[in-house]
Amino acid sequence: MAAFILSRILQAIPVMLVVALFSFAMFAYVGDPVAIMLGQDFTEAQRVQLVHDLGLDQPFFVQFATFVGHALQGDFGLSYRLSRPVAELIAERAPATLELAFCAALVALLVGVPMGVYTGLYRNSWLSRAFLTFSLIGVSLPTFLIGILLILVFSVWLGWLPSFGRGDVVQLGWWSTGLLTLSGLKALILPSITLGMFQLTLIMRLVRAEMLEVLRTDYIKFARARGLSNRAINFGHALKNTLVPVITIAGLQLGGIIAFAIVTETVFQWPGMGLLFIQSVGAADIPVMAAYLLLIALVFVTINLVVDLLYYLVDPRLRIGRGAAGGH
Repeated sequence: MAAFILSRILQAIPVMLVVALFSFAMFAYVGDPVAIMLGQDFTEAQRVQLVHDLGLDQPFFVQFATFVGHALQGDFGLSYRLSRPVAELIAERAPATLELAFCAALVALLVGVPMGVYTGLYRNSWLSRAFLTFSLIGVSLPTFLIGILLILVFSVWLGWLPSFGRGDVVQLGWWSTGLLTLSGLKALILPSITLGMFQLTLIMRLVRAEMLEVLRTDYIKFARARGLSNRAINFGHALKNTLVPVITIAGLQLGGIIAFAIVTETVFQWPGMGLLFIQSVGAADIPVMAAYLLLIALVFVTINLVVDLLYYLVDPRLRIGRGAAGGH
């Protein structure tokens, strides 16, 4: 197991270095940080001093090595727009994004998996057809349109839920959470549904397809011939064997939820990292953009490692295969 984890980490290092290089190149060649930070009224001496302080008078690869070294320590420099450390800004916004992503993933799994199982077991029922129609709508509509429609119905027409913001939050050390207040929970509902809708329909259709495939296999027919109950067959054998591909998709989609929360956070003015990134793009705040790219790459690398480990635990064939390979 330790060798397996180590090999995955070694494979992830080049990926992170490429993303760091791309982020640094954007940091180095897009916009003029000196002009942004000094404003309009500055002397040449002030400009030269700031160029030296930022290390912009160094060769490209020296600057890149410095950038990587600082990034490993969590130091991404100062935001041009807010003149505050980027790591501090990310730390402030990360709880909102992670909370939203977690709730969206929870909605997608808790609703998508049962819907997929039901449509796989009862594929000719009217409810299954209604679920499939719903899934087509969820896949087809863009995220921003789903968010606007939910706001129109539940905020404007019915007035049940807030249309923007995070509600009241509680500070638990450096972490801020809206899960402990009523307004925070109400504010979380519409963004979570909006962000999780595509993943929900994707998981539902994947589970349905896998259930239909597994139910046609010989060992399921043999289990029926042995006289096992439908519950034991469907949930003890069939569902268990659909989990391997579902784990992969769900894991990767969690990374996608965090990375692409930008649209949802913009629609609902959710104060997370995605909204910070959009605001930074408008102001050419390159340090924030670079830090966001690196953070998202790290999220995907970590999730891929976790998915591989879950594969290893769920599918015994992988352990047997590695054991046989080790024996030879």
